Amino acid sequence: MPKNYDSLYALSLEAPSKFWADAAEELHWYERWESVLDDSTAPFYRWFSGGRLNSCDNALDVHIERGHGERTALIYDSPVTGTVRSFTYSELRDAVALFAGALQRQGVSRGHRVVIYMPMVPETVQAMLACARIGAIHSVVFGGFAASELAARIDDARPELIVSASCGIEGDRIVAYKPLVDEAIALAKYKPSKTIVLQRPQCAASMVPERDVDWDDALADAAPVDCVPLQATDPLYILYTSGTTGKPKGVVRDNGGHAVALKWSMRHVYGAEPGDVFWAASDVGWVVGHSYIVYAPLFHGCTSVLYEGKPVGTPDPGAFWRVVDQHNVKVLFTAPTAFRAIKKEDPEGKFMEAYDLSRFQALFLAGERCDPDTLRWAEDKLGVPVIDHWWQTETGWPMVANCIGDDPHPVKAGSPTKAVPGYDVRVVDDDGREVPDGTMGNLVVKLPLPPGCLPTLWNDDDGYRASYLEPFPGYYQTSDAGYRDEDGYFWVMSRTDDVINVAGHRLSTGAMEEVLASHPDVAECAVLGVSDALKGQIPLGLVVLKDSAERVEPEVVRELVALVRAKIGPVAAFKRVAVVKRLPKTRSGKILRGTVRKMADGIPYDTPPTIDDPSILDEIQQDLRRLGYPSPRPPHES
Repeated sequence: MPKNYDSLYALSLEAPSKFWADAAEELHWYERWESVLDDSTAPFYRWFSGGRLNSCDNALDVHIERGHGERTALIYDSPVTGTVRSFTYSELRDAVALFAGALQRQGVSRGHRVVIYMPMVPETVQAMLACARIGAIHSVVFGGFAASELAARIDDARPELIVSASCGIEGDRIVAYKPLVDEAIALAKYKPSKTIVLQRPQCAASMVPERDVDWDDALADAAPVDCVPLQATDPLYILYTSGTTGKPKGVVRDNGGHAVALKWSMRHVYGAEPGDVFWAASDVGWVVGHSYIVYAPLFHGCTSVLYEGKPVGTPDPGAFWRVVDQHNVKVLFTAPTAFRAIKKEDPEGKFMEAYDLSRFQALFLAGERCDPDTLRWAEDKLGVPVIDHWWQTETGWPMVANCIGDDPHPVKAGSPTKAVPGYDVRVVDDDGREVPDGTMGNLVVKLPLPPGCLPTLWNDDDGYRASYLEPFPGYYQTSDAGYRDEDGYFWVMSRTDDVINVAGHRLSTGAMEEVLASHPDVAECAVLGVSDALKGQIPLGLVVLKDSAERVEPEVVRELVALVRAKIGPVAAFKRVAVVKRLPKTRSGKILRGTVRKMADGIPYDTPPTIDDPSILDEIQQDLRRLGYPSPRPPHES
């Protein structure tokens, strides 16, 4: 392969089969592929059809067979429990093989789904890799989600078994998981046959006879098992992401393309080499945790850090720097929210001074757009490249990045830099026509998508077409808006749908609206994302109360906030509700969320020509001022 970015990028678009075949040679295959890119059922493209491999084999067994069994594979660092544990590749393989045997004893086999609802503990990684080892399809659900959200995923995935734990730990707060699992199973139409529960010492879980199995008891009856050869096109996992309708979308990831793309990205995007310590400070419930805590570092023979803590408060704003120093971290990947929190509590960077960061070489930020101030602050304090990059749950790995493994480009604060090899990123207008550089438009990717991206949605090919392919024929719709500048740098500016990004977590405003609408006193409602200095975006609710509402406004607001917390989860950060007389709408009935968002953010707005009654905007301004939002600059009349 060429060694510089321009040559790599050109080859990836001009000869994609050669490009990705070369990358695939670094993996272990039981059988080679019949075709690198199978376009026989386009637009449902498949990579490495006919090939057989196993993702767990490539993450663990291969490195042991190549003489690296004593290299550290995983470091578990938990400031909330005061625990640090390391696992060599051999130790992790042995633990995974044994739990894979436990899954088989509980009736799990190739093609079965396993829902994993777990905290940030080594057993979570073991459960994921154990599923991969035997060809079961794992679906990890973030532990911060409420029982109703977990139930929706159970009904869609129809798992044979659930793996959970007695609790998670959020800072100094114990969150009991098992009652949420029990409630979710009660709510779900589909009933899994078994649940394996890891009992943590911080909280004991009650067990349901005949259904619940203690983790240790499951292992006691098990024997380790070998990897099962799988088709490259077989699903590895399902990861649910929010949809605009409130119904979660099950993003499918295959085994072959996923392994090829993620291993390639470790060296070329992140500049990591086998043996380096790589830390993705995320959660395994999100795509970053799947890709860059569990799979990519292990595919590449790196040491991965699994961190059960926060950037601040566990115990202080120096938490990240202690981990970097103690474990010789070379590359850190986290969300801008984390750095905004650190900057807020330690603006002068005093806590960094206590630690040796000389081995630290690069900071990557993703999950939301990184504001230039935060990026420059991190650059100034750390003295290493700070790289914003852009990707999505659906793609599974970066679409636009500064590839530091291949002659990195100068950083432009606010831009994630250039398209990653394999991605043909374009900017088009609403009719699908490319727009000139410097012009805002819809960010799309020309088909076929490279390996590692979603081939479809779980049991929903029609939904895949409708959500991603039909809006711009021949392209994948990212639902992000932005532009490309004269140097080929992309600028990702906003979402084009109503999914908002709260501290790197994509959440559906439609799902929150459904919760608000369920309140007996609410007649109409809308939820939109407004700018927040710490979290990037937070939801703002607008509600119109029924004339028959008997309770006073503050009481209803408190109830609405509690309702969203219970139904969606604390991760939604839903705290602000404006009770309004009426919602601003077009004559056709569409709520003007974009206009209200600009008003709340203090941005000049145009009065839409289709608005039903322009005077309503003055009313909304007053309601927003009561909540403390800035007075918008004078609107432009359209």
